[in-house]
Order: sequence, then structure tokens, then C-alpha cells
Amino acid sequence: MRFYRHLRVCLLLAVSLFLASQPAWATKRVALVVGNSSYQNAPLLPNPANDAEAIAATLKGAGFDVVDSRLNLAASDMRRALRDFADQARDADIALVYYAGHGIEIDGTNYLIPTDARLERDTDIYDETFSLDRILLAIEPARQLRVVIVDACRNNPFADTMKRTVASRSISRGLARVEPTVSNTLIAFAAKAGLTALDGNSKNSPYATALVKYIAKPGLDLRRAFGFVRDDVLQATGNRQEPYVYGSLGGEDVALVPAPKAEELTQAANPQSEIRRDYELALQLRNKAALSAFLTQHPDGYYSNLAKLQLNQLDAEDARVAATEKARQAEQQQARLVSQGAQRADQEKAAADLKAAEEARIAAERTKQAAQEQAAEAERKRTASETAIVAALSANKPAVENTVADNPAAATPVQDDKVAKVAALGTEPPQTDLAKADIAKSVQSELSRVGCFTGTVDGQWNAASQRSLALFNRHAGTKFDAKLASLDALDAIKLKPARVCPLICDHGYRADGDQCSKITCAEGSFLNDDNQCEKRREKKPVAKRNTDERPSRADRSARERSAPTADVPRRQATARSGSGSSGQIYCDQYLCRQVNRGCHLEYRGGGGPGGNTGNVEVCH
Repeated sequence: MRFYRHLRVCLLLAVSLFLASQPAWATKRVALVVGNSSYQNAPLLPNPANDAEAIAATLKGAGFDVVDSRLNLAASDMRRALRDFADQARDADIALVYYAGHGIEIDGTNYLIPTDARLERDTDIYDETFSLDRILLAIEPARQLRVVIVDACRNNPFADTMKRTVASRSISRGLARVEPTVSNTLIAFAAKAGLTALDGNSKNSPYATALVKYIAKPGLDLRRAFGFVRDDVLQATGNRQEPYVYGSLGGEDVALVPAPKAEELTQAANPQSEIRRDYELALQLRNKAALSAFLTQHPDGYYSNLAKLQLNQLDAEDARVAATEKARQAEQQQARLVSQGAQRADQEKAAADLKAAEEARIAAERTKQAAQEQAAEAERKRTASETAIVAALSANKPAVENTVADNPAAATPVQDDKVAKVAALGTEPPQTDLAKADIAKSVQSELSRVGCFTGTVDGQWNAASQRSLALFNRHAGTKFDAKLASLDALDAIKLKPARVCPLICDHGYRADGDQCSKITCAEGSFLNDDNQCEKRREKKPVAKRNTDERPSRADRSARERSAPTADVPRRQATARSGSGSSGQIYCDQYLCRQVNRGCHLEYRGGGGPGGNTGNVEVCH
């Protein structure tokens, strides 16, 4: 009995040692890839099917145990695919879902749309689509890591035609922000919440192209992989699309594909591995401060030459931006002189300046292209060289292991120096100021493009720049803080394809497209203070009385207020009475008397106490 007891203990120990010695690549990884392109009630999406095939091929090449690839799924097919994948995820360590197609956000919840959906009203969303929570529920049983990649942030044709059953129900562009409730879960969107993604002009979208490049890179932490994807997409779309990742992981590196041991041996055997890591970190930061700091620490050598090429590329890009801005200003100056009818000499000078600025811009563009090609070629050669070294070390693995065993110090990196160098690259004080100035300069340039900024693009975020951003907020309906230049504001301005702020012209000129045209009024009209043509009014003649024979101002006022016979009552007391009168009375400048019988009065003009003719007695 004692012998069997000892034997049982030995077997248990052996099994435990065997399980503990299993390599990391024994982790079970499963993936579901869905690409919906052929929608029955919406226009065709060409890229999702191509993107899904590229992602599936990448994951299969990375050694995933299960890669279930489905294309153009109707509602019933999609429901069945999710059920089958949930069964696969129950005993998996890593579960990944990639979806490309149409998606929609209603009241803060994201939904993925099958190809047979109609969505005639907003309540159909609950019957004909699948919420993102349903996808998360399918991968929840995975033990170590859960990843959902959603490339569905396109302009949705259903949102415009959908009938609203409740007016207050919110239907937004893009997808809504999410916060996973299960730990070790990442949700990656092709674009930031509320914004849309671009399909691009090639076979695959910019987002899928970057994913294929980084997602299955051996040993690359998943968070860094999505960071590289973000950088590539921003560069490919001119900063119009920024991918975003929601969720969090722990402090350990988490890679979809584990790093091969040959890479570790390469780093231990290569004396320049630290310099290479410093260079790659500076290259990842991709700004002048980081590259200059690297060159200060490593002024000579292979990687310093690569850093100089990258620095030349950044300098060429800055020169190109400056030349482009100068050409734009010269073009505006020429258009302004033409619209204002300036002298011919001034217009010819402006045309010559524009030609010189355009030639300088073309030259800067060529210089930037050449620098970019040199840097890219150098990087390609570096990658090929390092790949060859890894292959050689893998083929000569026993010799390398013996070298490391004979000299253990060669496999131990100098961590203190490494931390100091990384700190010098990552926390250089001028770097923050340069980044802020670059952002401010970019925002000023974009504000100028949409007609909201007329100052100099110099990166100084002064009062004029703040007023320009406030003006953009007013006309674009945004609410960005005008006191600072932010990346969010820059992205929003870049999304505007044309002028946002109205063109403001001087008095005497009116806006005509992107130029100010002089206002010409017709003959007989003039330009008023409101910049409008107004008909000129003719002055009417005003009658004036002859006051030479008037004795006094009091007499003139009295006569103007009364009729010619108004003075009769005043002078009646001096009238002569007679029996041969007709009953009429008339007055001259001395007295009033009755008209004789058989006579009558005729008005001869003038009259009143001033001594004019007035009424005359006529007798026959």
C-alpha cells in the first residue's frame, strides 16, 4: 500500500510539471470575421467583404485555432453564426470578433445591420439588427482576452429614411461610445464616437489596411498595435479619421500572437539592441523633439543616420506646409487686387508673386517627396536586415544559446540607462510646447480654409485666433472651447469641405462666392450706409414770400395766419355808414368802408393790410 501511495504522488508531480512547462503558444485563440457588402435595401458597400477576407487571412496566418469567416449575412444567418461562435468561445483563451458593414446608433446603443434589414421605422431596429451587447455576450466565456473590432462607422443610408415613432429618440451619425463591463475586454472602432469612417480609394479601407499590418505582429502588445493603427489611419486620411479603443487591460503585455524566442535571443546577442529600441521609440513619437533627443544621445552610427533621414522628412514637411500657405496668401492677394480694380502694375506684381510662390510650393512638395522616399527606403532595408538576422539566429539557435549560457551578462539589458533615455525622449519639456504650437498652427490653417480666420498662420493662439474659433462655433453649430486649440476642434474643421463663415467685405463691396466684388449703382442712385443702392430724391422748389414791402414781422405773421378779409372786424369801427351801400365791406391799408350800391368787389391779387391791391370795387 505504501508503494502505491508513493507511485500515485510521483505521477501527480509529473503531470503537474508537464502542465506547468506548456509553452505560451498553446493558448487557444478563436475568431469570427463578418463582412456585409451586398445590402438588399441599401447601396452596395464594396470594401467590407474585401476587408473581412484580408483580416481572416491575417488571423489564419497568425495561427488562430478557429477563424470563422462569413460574408453578406442576413439576420437568420448572423444569428446562427453568433450562436456557433459562442460555443467556440466557451473553451477558448482569446476570442476576437471583426465586423465590417453598416451600423447605427440609437439612444446611445450601437447596432450591427444584417444585409436583409429594411428599417422602415426606428422601432424595427430591435427586430432586424443585433446590438453590440449581443456580440459581447457571445465572447464573454473566453478566459483571458475578449476583442471586438467594429468597422461600421460609415454614413448610414437607413438613418435618413427611417420614420421616427417618438420625436425625442436620438439617431446619431457614427457609433456611440461604449464602456465594457467585463474585464480584459477591448472594443475598437474605426472612428471616434459620433464620427464616420472612410472607405478609401483602394481595395481595402484605411482602417483594415492598418489592422492587417499590425494586429498579428508577433509579440506586439495589443494596445500598442491599435496605437500604430491609429497613427497610420490618421496619416492616410489627412487627420479626418481617428480610430478609437474602449476598455482596459492590465499591466502585462497582451499580444494576439506571442513573440518567438528567436527575437529574445536576437536582442541578447545584438549589442545595438538598446539603440534600436531608443530609435523605434523616437520614431513612434514622430516629432522633432524626440528625434533630436535621440541624436543627442547617439550622434553617430547606423540608427543615427536613420534618425537624420526621419528628421529631414519632418523638416521637408514643415517647409511644404509653409510654402503652401504662402502660395495661398499670394492667390488671395491677387484675387483681392483684381476685385478692387487695383492698378495694372500692382496686379502684375501680385501675379508674379503668385507664380514664384507656386513654384516654391512645387519645389517643396518634390523635396518632401524625395525625403519621404529616402526615409521609407532606409526603413525597408532596416526591416529586411533585422528579419535576416532573426532568421539566421533561428537557424543557428544552439550556438546562440551556448553563447548566452557562457556569458549571462550579455543577455541582461542595462535598465537604468534605458529608463533615463526613455525619459529623455518622452518627457522633453519643449516637446509639449512644440505639439501645442503645431496644433494651433494646423487649426489656424483650417480656420483660414473655411473662411473664419484672416490672420497670419503662426501657431500663436491669440485673441484673433480665439475669435475665429468662436465664429466657427457660431456658424457650424459646435461648442469647442475657443481659448485653446484642440485636436477635436481640428478634426471637426477638417470635416467641413467648403466655406463655413460668410465672406466679410469692405463698404462698397459685396460677397461674390469667395471674392469681394465692387458694388456699382445705376445712374440716379447712390450707395447708402447699409451697402445698398438707393434712388436719389429730387429736391422740390419751395415758394418764398416777398418781404421787402412788409413793415414788420408782427404784421407778416398776422397776415399769414388769416385770410385777406380777416382784418375786417378789427377796422369796422372806422367804416363809414351810408344808405347807398350794398352790404359788402372792403378795406385798404388805411380804413374799411362799405361797397356802394350797384358795385361789386373783384380780387386782383395780393391784399391785406400790407398795401397790395387785394379786392377792388368795380362799378358799372
